[in-house]
Amino acid sequence: MFSFQGKRKKNSWNREINPDEIFLDSKNLPQFNTQQFEGRIEKPIERVAVVILGLFFLLVSFIFIGRVWFLQVAKGEEYKERSENNRLEHTPIFSVRGIIYDRNNIELAWNSLGDDGTFSTRSYIPVDGFAHVLGHVSYPQKDKGGFYYQENFIGKEGIEKIYNDSLTGKNGIRLIEVDALGNVQSENTIAPPVDGSDVTLTIDSRLQEMLHTFIKQTASERGFLGGGGVVMDVLTGEILALTSYPEYSPSILSDGSNREVISRYVTDERKPFLNRVVSGLYTPGSIVKPYVAMGALSEHVIDPNKKILSTGSISIQNPYYPDLKTVFMDWKAHGWVNMREAIGVSSNVYFYVVGGGYEDQKGIGISNIEKYARMFGLGAKTGVDVLGEVDGLIPNPEWKAETFDGEAWRIGDTYNTAIGQYGFQVTPIQMVRAVAALANGGSLVTPHLYKSEQPLEPIVIPLEESNFQIVREGMRNVVKGGTGSALDIPSVAVAAKTGTAELGTSKKFVNSWTTGFFPYENPRYAFAVVMERGSRENLVGASAVMRNFFDWMTLHTPEYIK
Repeated sequence: MFSFQGKRKKNSWNREINPDEIFLDSKNLPQFNTQQFEGRIEKPIERVAVVILGLFFLLVSFIFIGRVWFLQVAKGEEYKERSENNRLEHTPIFSVRGIIYDRNNIELAWNSLGDDGTFSTRSYIPVDGFAHVLGHVSYPQKDKGGFYYQENFIGKEGIEKIYNDSLTGKNGIRLIEVDALGNVQSENTIAPPVDGSDVTLTIDSRLQEMLHTFIKQTASERGFLGGGGVVMDVLTGEILALTSYPEYSPSILSDGSNREVISRYVTDERKPFLNRVVSGLYTPGSIVKPYVAMGALSEHVIDPNKKILSTGSISIQNPYYPDLKTVFMDWKAHGWVNMREAIGVSSNVYFYVVGGGYEDQKGIGISNIEKYARMFGLGAKTGVDVLGEVDGLIPNPEWKAETFDGEAWRIGDTYNTAIGQYGFQVTPIQMVRAVAALANGGSLVTPHLYKSEQPLEPIVIPLEESNFQIVREGMRNVVKGGTGSALDIPSVAVAAKTGTAELGTSKKFVNSWTTGFFPYENPRYAFAVVMERGSRENLVGASAVMRNFFDWMTLHTPEYIK
């Protein structure tokens, strides 16, 4: 009979045995190796690891909470504003640059609508002769992303630069709201632009254009490298014309895209960027003789009626070679001439003598030549409101010693300085100021282009009016039968002084000068013209420029010559 106990034992042997039933107490066995797999089913996590892991998560939580507080509370407003700005673009509303007018309210520089409408472009009077007065501008500039890194017009030369602050104005600001795709949602002006102020000049555009025309014509026909000229009111210093040839195009330089033309400007040996009237230094030649005459009269070294003989030269003993004499040439033999006549025919001998002395006739000497030249503003800046003005040079013993390694000053140096040679250098703006002072009786005015109701007070030259009159009479003789007879015009009485300054040791080239004033009886305007580096064989120069100019004024602007 089958018993229950036996059946149970049989079933116990037939069931599966779980590993944990075998190894449950195996850790109590002797020599138990805990490094063997069969010695362990699971290993509990150590307490230290649990603590470290907990601290790590706690630290991360603190950092997260702190960052949220920083972004939402501490920097909330700032990031909100930045977020707003990311969708609000600030763009400039360009101000309108001021207009430049001449004295008759003729527009010389104005604004035209640009190709894209963003800002206006600068337009200039479409005739030659104004570049060195007006200058040019640089337009607003933007990068490849369309953002403006230069938001204003910037005057680069001339009136555009000198009066840039007045002409520029102030840009406005426009806010443009865009969506995430960059589409414009709305526009608002938060600051309107303030337009620039207009500027009125003393220039008469008609005189400016024609003076340049005649300078250019003479240079082209007679082989001069260039030239410059200026006309000025002798009472106020207002400049009616100031022009230099050759010149550049203000529009081309402002636009900046025509690199080929700009490159030609840079390489042109005639220097189109040089304003010859204020920045060009030239040997003056005989145009300085009236100022030497003023020195001789004021120092009482000679009676103006005393005659000096010019046979074509004077000779002095060579200090190093007893058998030799140094000869100083006149440009021709003039015979006996007094001061008025010497100015008229431009006698070199006469001015050698009154400048440096000869035989029994005393001269004023180099120190007084310099003194009176500087008294009339030569060798110094005039203060004209034009960029790039330079000083000039009046030779003296200190200059020679410094320039020529300690060489001593000699009488021949005084002679050459007295006729405007040697190291003498002046600018046309200095010469027009000086001749204006002769015309008005000793007021050294400040030349200027800006039209103002309050001109600067002139510097008074403390010399006798009678001496001024003698020199003015000599300058009238220049026109009435002297070296400036080309300016003997029926329509207006002109007083002048011409000069032909030899250049270099070869003396193949000359500068041609004419300076003067008109009308002679009641002087109102002074002029100075230089034609640069022409052949000494050529007899047509600066005087021809002014003759053509006076003939034109007689027909077209008679108000200036009455």
